[in-house]
Amino acid sequence: MKKIMMKYKFGILLVGLFLFVFSATAQRATQLRINEVMVKNMNNFQDDYGIQSPWIEIFNSAYATVNIGGCYLSNDVANLKKYMIPKGDVLTKIKPRQHTLFWADNEPTRGTFHLNFTLDTVKVNTLYLVDSNGKDIIDSIFVKWNGDANTSFGRCADGKDFVKNDSTGELESAWKTLSVITPSTNNTITTDKEHQAVLQKQFPNGIGNAIMSTGAANEKFETNDPLGVGMSATAMFVVFIGLVILFLMFKLIGYISIQLKQRRMMKSGIDSTKAQELLDNESGEIYAAIAMALYAVENEDHDWEDTVLTINKVAKTYSPWSSKIYGLREMPNKN
Repeated sequence: MKKIMMKYKFGILLVGLFLFVFSATAQRATQLRINEVMVKNMNNFQDDYGIQSPWIEIFNSAYATVNIGGCYLSNDVANLKKYMIPKGDVLTKIKPRQHTLFWADNEPTRGTFHLNFTLDTVKVNTLYLVDSNGKDIIDSIFVKWNGDANTSFGRCADGKDFVKNDSTGELESAWKTLSVITPSTNNTITTDKEHQAVLQKQFPNGIGNAIMSTGAANEKFETNDPLGVGMSATAMFVVFIGLVILFLMFKLIGYISIQLKQRRMMKSGIDSTKAQELLDNESGEIYAAIAMALYAVENEDHDWEDTVLTINKVAKTYSPWSSKIYGLREMPNKN
């Protein structure tokens, strides 16, 4: 029996150890990948300051949440610790199979996701994602701008190094020039309509990067409503509907309150007609006075003895032993 129990405990220990190692491995930063890069940003996509800057997309290829805080991003192999991603920011936790975006705007004071370097439109950019020890390179990529601001460079399949060529059947590099720019979204989408659908579905899963695709919407508003009349009318209509809803709610609450008060009066022996007369004849001042009196009594603010004068006799005890006259010497008698 003891041997069976020992084997049982040993089995539980092995399972627990396996799960611990598996979870620790699954949540390591080594599962992160540089997924897409835009060297020249001149269209639509803006940061949380409304500025268009180059960006670098990181993809979590694991099936567990990975915290990128403490890792490094750099464009210099001689300085792999160029930008340390701050720890303690909840937005650095990348959910399973999700993306996050870093702006290469050389403005690190703007927040966690703003790097202290930018991307070169002339030379080749070498980007490094480095582990928290500052030495181990998790992922790296060489990127050169092709002169087209409407394209980005990324993996045509998220997190993949190689993909199968449909025509030849052979493996080839997954890094391609993407005609559909997909920050914080899946790189496999191919049409603008699909792109917009994914953006709407994914946000706010962009992990706090506040990417806005507003160019198309702004152009439509400028074309169809140049003076903003439609927008103003819509806003006024929404406010009006809100006020109507509030009015109806307060009206309903008042009606219910009156009905409940009538029921109480009827239970106390007052008929409905007389109850209605009492309600109609009583002024607001009476209700206010009653409410104040009840409040004062409940909170013991009312002085029940404010007209009573109380005089207590004060007794002063006297002891000859404490009298000062006994502390004086008598003058000697000269006679």
